[in-house]
Amino acid sequence: MDLLPLTEQLLGIRSTADRPDDLRRALDLVLDVVGPGFTVERFESGGKPSALVYVGERRPHFRVIFNAHLDVVPGADEQFRPRRDGDRLIARGAQDMKLSALVLATVFRDVASRLPYPIGLQLVTDEEVGGRDGTLHQLEQGVTASFVVIGEHSALRVVAESKGLITVRLHAEGRAAHSAYQWLGDNAVLKVMRAVDGVLAAYPVAAGEEWRTTVNVARISTGNEALNQVPADATAWLDVRFPPEDADFTGRTREEVAARFAALCPPGVTVAVDHVEPPHRADPDGPDLLALQRAARAQGYSGELLRKHGAADSRFYFQRGIDAVIFGVGGDGQHGPDEYADLTTVEPYRRALIAFLEGIA
Repeated sequence: MDLLPLTEQLLGIRSTADRPDDLRRALDLVLDVVGPGFTVERFESGGKPSALVYVGERRPHFRVIFNAHLDVVPGADEQFRPRRDGDRLIARGAQDMKLSALVLATVFRDVASRLPYPIGLQLVTDEEVGGRDGTLHQLEQGVTASFVVIGEHSALRVVAESKGLITVRLHAEGRAAHSAYQWLGDNAVLKVMRAVDGVLAAYPVAAGEEWRTTVNVARISTGNEALNQVPADATAWLDVRFPPEDADFTGRTREEVAARFAALCPPGVTVAVDHVEPPHRADPDGPDLLALQRAARAQGYSGELLRKHGAADSRFYFQRGIDAVIFGVGGDGQHGPDEYADLTTVEPYRRALIAFLEGIA
């Protein structure tokens, strides 16, 4: 409960990707919570700041890294005014994942100096827009670890597997004409809509939780601004999430993925694949994962293994052969209008983290 004023202050910062000053404010607030006596390495890539905190003058190979992101998705003004409803702390970023970030920071602050092995605190500000300028950038600068705990929400369960991420653009060119004379034009928006229909026929919108590939049509746009004109161009942006079992995407190159989507589209639509990020998986029998489960169970929680539909920065560690898991506080409503963190999970979460760190020593 001592964290509540700090958490509310952090939640009041509108740290979205388009507000670089607020990203820095959020990062500096958490670094102030950690306090002096540690080395703070600062990084910046693509205008997104991040930091790595540790004991000692030289960066070691970390036995454990605590990873936390401080950015949030956009929300309404009232979502950045946190409020309490019983044991619920309601605000944008409460569950995902500013409260967990502060718990990780305070546990690091309190125990890092007395552990017999090096631990790092990794704070990033770009996870919600892909994580490539935060966690991935730091890894490309030589950061290494044996095990990583990412504080995304999990209600003290352990996420050991998550889906991969692909971003795709479907683009069509047509021919402009006056809308009263449609036969003189070629409507590019209609071409893209038919392409989207073909993709969704193969990957229907999920009506309930299913462990399968899903496609979200995130945006359709055109350069046309006149109502009385046939659009000459159109683009659809797709967000694709896929499990390791999907052989159409797992282990495939961008060119192979593009060919898969092109086969679902009508003629005249081109496919561009911007990113292919693999699924993530940690060894369910790994000693550190098992130790974390024991620590959660000692606090009265199941510590059960989960599979996460959303991609996380854990995938960047997985690509380098490093086991990373998601382990955070409880709550619900991620990215929604009533997102909240469950305050009853905070103290058990903190105790479990400390027991885990002391146990693997």
